[in-house]
Amino acid sequence: MKQNTFRKKVKQGAAQRRSGKNIFTLIEEKLNVKGILGDGIPVQFVPPFLYVALLALIYIWSNHRAENLIRKIEVVQLEVEDLRADVTTLEAEYMLSSKQSEVARKIAPLGIVEISEPPVKIKAKK
Repeated sequence: MKQNTFRKKVKQGAAQRRSGKNIFTLIEEKLNVKGILGDGIPVQFVPPFLYVALLALIYIWSNHRAENLIRKIEVVQLEVEDLRADVTTLEAEYMLSSKQSEVARKIAPLGIVEISEPPVKIKAKK
């Protein structure tokens, strides 16, 4: 009988590499998972665990975002208070400068004097 030439023989080194340690076996050795879980991780608990982990990440992200938003709101409130104080000061200065006595005092150096009699209304006949 002839030998099979279609299949290639598997080298001994390649088989050992496959049976070598991968990341999961390293994790099992370092964390001593066999002492806690027995032979391995029960697959039926992986989806609920991942779901709870996702919910925890969403909760942490939500709290972080809320705290950042509160900080930004406080900064904007301080800016609004400063601007409100500036506007109040400017309004007070404008009200003072628009008084008749203040206007008369400011235009006195130009030679313009305040009239002492009220203005007269001129009526035109048709």
